[in-house]
Amino acid sequence: MREFLLLGLVSVLGLVSLTLLVHAEATELSKTCPPSFELLAEGQCKLRTLYDFYDSPAQHGGVKVRLPELETTYTPQQIDLGRQLFFDPLLSGKKDLSCASCHQPDKGFADGRGQGLGARQPGGVRKDLSRSAPTLWNVAFLKRLMWDGRASSLEEQALLPLFNPDEMANNADQLQKDLETTPAYVDLFRQAFGAPPTLDNLARALSAFQTSLVSFNSRYDRYAYGDASALSDQEIRGHNVFRGFVARCSQCHIPPLFTDSELAVIGSPALPGKAPDPGAGGISPDPNLQGAFRVPTLRNISATAPYFHAGQFNTLKEVVHFYNDNRGHAAPKDQNLKIHWHIHMTRGPELSKEDEADIVAFLGSLDDQSMTPPVPKTAPSGLPVAPALNLETP
Repeated sequence: MREFLLLGLVSVLGLVSLTLLVHAEATELSKTCPPSFELLAEGQCKLRTLYDFYDSPAQHGGVKVRLPELETTYTPQQIDLGRQLFFDPLLSGKKDLSCASCHQPDKGFADGRGQGLGARQPGGVRKDLSRSAPTLWNVAFLKRLMWDGRASSLEEQALLPLFNPDEMANNADQLQKDLETTPAYVDLFRQAFGAPPTLDNLARALSAFQTSLVSFNSRYDRYAYGDASALSDQEIRGHNVFRGFVARCSQCHIPPLFTDSELAVIGSPALPGKAPDPGAGGISPDPNLQGAFRVPTLRNISATAPYFHAGQFNTLKEVVHFYNDNRGHAAPKDQNLKIHWHIHMTRGPELSKEDEADIVAFLGSLDDQSMTPPVPKTAPSGLPVAPALNLETP
C-alpha cells in the first residue's frame, strides 16, 4: 500500500513538473520582431526588404519593383502567440490536429499531399479533403485566401478550418472554453493583447504569425537586387521565357510575389473517378467562375509538390507541359469553362522542350525558406506539438 501511494505521489509530482515546464516554456513571449521585420517606436513589427528601395506601378511585373504594403502590423508578442497557437492541437475538436499538421514548415508550409487529411471519422480513419493545403509563404500579401477565394483577409480565414467539420472539427464554444481553462494561454493572451483569450484575438494572433512568413531571399531575389551571377545561364533563359509573350507565365504569376492573387480558370483536369471541382463557381453564381481557383504563388514551389488545387500533377515538368499544350485539353468535357485568355490558344505547343526545361530550372531559383520560424519544443496546452503526430494512423 505504501509503495502504491509513493508511486501515485511520484506520478502526481511528475504531472505537476510537466505542467510547470510547459508553463515555463510559454511564460514570456518574444519582445523581438522576426527576421526582416523592424520594431517601430509604437511597438509594431514592420517588414523591411530591399524591394522597399524600388518604385513601380501596381502589378508592374518587372524585376526591380516595390512590394505592396502589408495592411496590418502586429507586435512581437502577438506574432509569437500566433506561433504557439499554430502548432498546438488544442485548436482541433479531438485535440489531435493543429494548423501545422497541414502546413508543415519542412514541406513549404504545405503537407506534401494532393488532398489534405482532415478530422478522424468513425473508426479512426481520417477524411480525405477535396483540395490540397496551399503554402503559407508570403500569404499576408494575398487579396484572396482559400483555393476558391472565399476569404479576403487572414483573420477571416483563420477560423474557417477550425470550425469546418471535415477539417479540424472544433466549435466556438469548446475552443473558447479550452483557451480559458488553460492557464498558460490565459497568461499569454494577456501578454499579447492585455485581455483574456477570445476567438477574435485568436484569429488576430494566427494572422500575426502568418504575416511573419516571408520569403524574399532567394537566388532570384539576389538577381533582382543586382547580382547577375545569382542565376545560372539556364535559369536566366528560363526567366526570359517565363516573362515572354509566348509563355506569358508572369501575366498571372507577377513578380516579386509571383502571384496576382486573382481567380483564374485554367482547365485543370478532374481527379480520376471524381466529379469536377467547381472552385469559386461553387460559391458564386457567376458562370465565369466555374472551375476558377486562386492563382498560387510560385515561391518555394519546388518544396510544395504535388501541384494544382488537388495535386493533379506530381512534378513541375508536368505542370509546365500542361500549360504548353492545347488550350483546355485536360478540362472536364461536361463543363462549359471560360478558360483564361492567357492560357495557350488551340494551335498547339509553342515552347520547345528546352524552353520547358529552362522554365523549370528558373522556378528552382525562387526557393528560400531561410525565415522559417522555430517550432516550439512544447505546446502551451501540454499536448504534443503537431508535426510529431502520425497523421496516417488512428
